[in-house]
Amino acid sequence: MVIWRGRTVLRNPGNAELARTIGLRPTTAAPLDCDLLVVGAGPAGLAAAVYGASEGLATVVLDGVATGGQAGTSSRIENYLGFPSGISGAELAERAVIQARRFGARITVPAKATGLERLDGHHVLRLDDGSAVRALTVLIATGARYRRLDVPRIGELEGISVYYAATWMEAQFCAGDPIVIVGGGNSAGQAAVFLSKHAHRIHLAIRHEDLGRDMSRYLVDQIERIPTVDVLRCTELRELVGEGALEAVVVEDRRTGRRRRLEARALFVFIGLEPHAGWLGGQLAVDERGFVLTGPDAVASELHADGWDLVRRPLPLETSRPGVFAAGDVRSGAMRRVASAVGEGAMAVRLVHEHLEQLGGGHGA
Repeated sequence: MVIWRGRTVLRNPGNAELARTIGLRPTTAAPLDCDLLVVGAGPAGLAAAVYGASEGLATVVLDGVATGGQAGTSSRIENYLGFPSGISGAELAERAVIQARRFGARITVPAKATGLERLDGHHVLRLDDGSAVRALTVLIATGARYRRLDVPRIGELEGISVYYAATWMEAQFCAGDPIVIVGGGNSAGQAAVFLSKHAHRIHLAIRHEDLGRDMSRYLVDQIERIPTVDVLRCTELRELVGEGALEAVVVEDRRTGRRRRLEARALFVFIGLEPHAGWLGGQLAVDERGFVLTGPDAVASELHADGWDLVRRPLPLETSRPGVFAAGDVRSGAMRRVASAVGEGAMAVRLVHEHLEQLGGGHGA
């Protein structure tokens, strides 16, 4: 329950209702018009907003949760160009938002997309509050989220002892306690390094033998120098122990089948990604894992080739629908790095210009 200024009472409100109440979103349902509609305010989306707005495109950015995306939950990004001492994902996102708005981009959060349609030569994005945005071009930059572990009872402990981000808030919850981190990528490595300053002991569980297989070398080197981080290779989580809060976990060595109990007050999960693309409802071509296909791959199948109504082939980041592009983690084949997402967002703006020029048409919707 939310009581706002002693006058308004909201019972189990959704993000959109809460945002309208506190003044974060306009109450009008009238459709907006723009040249470029960016769906998702992670690194790719914010980069597109900065470059699109600065180059004269009427640009609107929407996100269903918050600016920053998955990168916004990172405590410190140390391999991003221009920040030798590192920068938090939240600070990077905040700077990008200020920059985009200075150039005239309109950013609305939260605004959850529910569908994408074509109408009278425009792309129309439907939102969960019944409103709509109409655009000449669209960039899908909704990113991806970490998958849940297939472990009994994990759902009941999420937000209490199980987390999918490692920020200052989560660090306070596990200060002085033993914790377990599951995952072998950069996000798991960044979490281990950051949380080692707060947690008493960290067990980092990876499914394979080589920590450097999916993790950047600079993170591997840092982890190997931290005495309180124990890397558990070829290890999988099997059980959660504790009533109401996590007390311990049971892990299994995949090589021997041996199980053992590890004391843990918090579990951090950074495993394989699944795309935020379900809201598209099959309207765009996706790969076998649901990531959005772009370029020639987008019209490789007969199902989507029939819907391509232009003489030219799709541009490099263009989807199976002309004028709709994809960038960042939601895109099939993306590198899954902040720098590459920013690069794709910037590149998408150049391709948007090319598409609009081929349409013959001027900007300034």
